[in-house]
Amino acid sequence: MKIKILFTVIISLVLAVKGNTQTLDKTRLDQFFDQLAEKNKAMGSLTIAKDGNVLYSRTIGYSRISGTEKKPITETSRFRIASIGKTYTAVMILQLVEEGKLKLTDTLSKFFPQIPNAGKITILQMLSHRSGIPNISRESDPQRNWKNGITKEENLALIARATPEFEPGTKQSYSNSGYFVLGLILEKVTRKSYAEALEERIISKTGLADTYNQAGFIDVNKNESLTYIYLNGDWQQVDETHPGIAYGGGQIMSTPNDMVRFIQALFDGKYVSEESLNLMKTITDGEGLGLVTFTFADKTFYGNTGGGDNYGSWLAYQPEDKLAVAYTTNAKVYPVADIVSGVIEIFYNRPFQIPTFEIVEVSPEVLDKYVGVYSSSEAPVKFMVTRNDAKLFIQAGKESPSEIEATASDKFQMLGGSVVFIFDAAKKQMIIRRSGGERIFTKEN
Repeated sequence: MKIKILFTVIISLVLAVKGNTQTLDKTRLDQFFDQLAEKNKAMGSLTIAKDGNVLYSRTIGYSRISGTEKKPITETSRFRIASIGKTYTAVMILQLVEEGKLKLTDTLSKFFPQIPNAGKITILQMLSHRSGIPNISRESDPQRNWKNGITKEENLALIARATPEFEPGTKQSYSNSGYFVLGLILEKVTRKSYAEALEERIISKTGLADTYNQAGFIDVNKNESLTYIYLNGDWQQVDETHPGIAYGGGQIMSTPNDMVRFIQALFDGKYVSEESLNLMKTITDGEGLGLVTFTFADKTFYGNTGGGDNYGSWLAYQPEDKLAVAYTTNAKVYPVADIVSGVIEIFYNRPFQIPTFEIVEVSPEVLDKYVGVYSSSEAPVKFMVTRNDAKLFIQAGKESPSEIEATASDKFQMLGGSVVFIFDAAKKQMIIRRSGGERIFTKEN
């Protein structure tokens, strides 16, 4: 009788283990990325890790293209991770709080009283994007030469002259400049540079060999990836924006391998306490403290995203499954969110249709109905639509014409579908859709 009971228990345990064991379909992941590469829909690097162990890595495309010379992206190719750097900054600020060197209730007046509302803005409000500090951009000082970026002192002066968006704590509005200031506070409290603090407080603790602060232009000699865009049948390098304006908001260079190690270490308590991590995970109006949430495969992930020029990054962690997914790209064509979503759907063995990216052929006779100049009273520039053989091109103002691909006889796209053009020949209209918004242009006679 005892033997029978023991046998039943063993069998049930084996079945339980078998039921929870998940086989990663690497073939489907390869097919997905093969398709992205073949159709020139992405270049980048992916890492999937579970409980700190890498299950899958894949790279496609090139980190540098010079004429006929193309340097393939590898697992050690480094990328700007942009606003994901805010997560690292938030971690270091919370470390200072735990050490008693800073309080979440400390006001900005303690460090930079020249900033408007400094006596009301708290560290917590800056971490959660509720400070009212507006984003500083090129439009903030159109007279200056932005080619070589901006110094910390110059950027701080622009923030000090800017008008607050709202009273601190009353609203939520994403602020790169708020995290820029947090980076300066980190330096003041630690009496070290941001790069030194990052090395001491994060990098050295978990051995992130390919992670560091990159305050200047891309250096290909350090295996850093240049940024590209796919236009008119070829990869073209994108002009680089100097990262000086980001600082604590997004100057970090890394790899997906290092990124999954970082977020696993964060959730394993190697950087901050469970109490601090819970603060980071508390989401209000879509933002935590350096973390946001995503829903993939009906599961909640924590992490962050970043982007600039035409590069992008995504870091997502599922705590119950201890699953980390990191993707970096130096060429956004197919939407990054769709790539990450597809990867996670495949991981959980859910139905996922790998895109074919097939382009519809439209006759020259139909295309000719769309040719012309389009304008809108709400837009400062006119668009010229032209045809060359069976291809349609669009030109904004004096910019060079760019090919747009047909997904239907009256619907076209560029940049992987992030910009969509819909034509109505009868009404002589062209609708441009981008980022959830749209604008109608009318064809001139």
